[in-house]
Amino acid sequence: MNILDLLAIFTLSYPSLMATIWICGGVYFYVHWERQQPWPDEHISEWNKKAPRVTVLVPCYNEGYTVDETIDHLFKQNYPNMEVIAINDGSRDDTASRLEKLVLSYDGLKVLHQSNRGKASALNHGLSEAEGDIIVGIDGDAILDYDAISYMARHFLTSPKVSGVTGNPRVRTRSTTIGKIQTGEFSAIIGLIKRAQRIYGMVFTISGVICAFRRTALNEIGGWNTDMITEDIDVSWRLQLAGGQVRYEPRALCWVLMPETLRGLFKQRLRWSQGGGEVFFRYFSQSIRWKNRRFWPLMLEYIISVVWCYSVIILLVSWAVSQVIMPMSWPINAHILSYFGSVLVAISIIQFSVSFYIDSRYDKKIIRCAYWSIWYPFAYWILNMTTVVIAFPKAMMRQKGRLAVWNSPDRGEPFHEK
Repeated sequence: MNILDLLAIFTLSYPSLMATIWICGGVYFYVHWERQQPWPDEHISEWNKKAPRVTVLVPCYNEGYTVDETIDHLFKQNYPNMEVIAINDGSRDDTASRLEKLVLSYDGLKVLHQSNRGKASALNHGLSEAEGDIIVGIDGDAILDYDAISYMARHFLTSPKVSGVTGNPRVRTRSTTIGKIQTGEFSAIIGLIKRAQRIYGMVFTISGVICAFRRTALNEIGGWNTDMITEDIDVSWRLQLAGGQVRYEPRALCWVLMPETLRGLFKQRLRWSQGGGEVFFRYFSQSIRWKNRRFWPLMLEYIISVVWCYSVIILLVSWAVSQVIMPMSWPINAHILSYFGSVLVAISIIQFSVSFYIDSRYDKKIIRCAYWSIWYPFAYWILNMTTVVIAFPKAMMRQKGRLAVWNSPDRGEPFHEK
């Protein structure tokens, strides 16, 4: 057995190991907590006047196409004590004028304007004007389920340790193969990971498109950092390093628009990968302290995941070189590839089956995307591996304090029930 054989075993067995952990964690979360929570909750609308004040922050950049629908759904929430603050971050389209018209229709809506300084800056601007004890953040192109705020708000009442709650984003863009594959990804990968991470008490990142925070916890860490390319990963780490707890609330549904072009998807995942790297480098020394030892599993998982990405590159390069030197040859034992590859395929099928079963509770149409999910390993593993390899050095070299601004998002066509 040579070094490439060992590398192939690692490359094929590591995803199998992590998938097994996610499956076990997701099943435990579902059996122990999730299935005992009513869905829908018939008593969710019984909030009285003592319900904590909630402020919903909606940062907007070039959201003229979607912002009317987003705001309209917010004001249909089954929650009695809330305000909405929309922050126009220097949009170049008609977002500003649309927001000003919406103010005339909704008494609980406040609109703020600023120059283009990025999502984190817009959130901080909204936070400075907020009245709520609980701060909810959603994107300007998201559709929030009518009970989502109620589901998230209850976590802050049940435990003073809760600093943040992340919701359950569901993909609206399902008109192309890329969109359908992402539907499976959000269920089998993102959903299971959050359930599993919630079991051992540390969540790598909230979903920035749907999240809620205890205001005092946000104030204690100074709000959102404006120089981090993924403000959601950054605020998740800082809240937990400060001693807070981040929970996952699968009933807090939020329907989101995702890229449906390869270019848009690559740009999005490159930003996610770079954001993870930036957080890792900035908080590494703090997270390895003994008092933060609960962070160690997350750190270990992240480090091994990065190593895995580079191992895939090495294997692909070795294969390419072997084809030049000795065409039709492969420098790795075929039995290793067959055995570990078969195990990986089998575990992947189990992973998607379990996640689809759990998430079908909230998304009855998800089974329609089952066929397309089998292409996830071929398409997305290569994509995510490539973006990590490119983004990790960029994260190392990015200048601290540099303002993180955003570009107009790539959106697909919304999925509608038939």
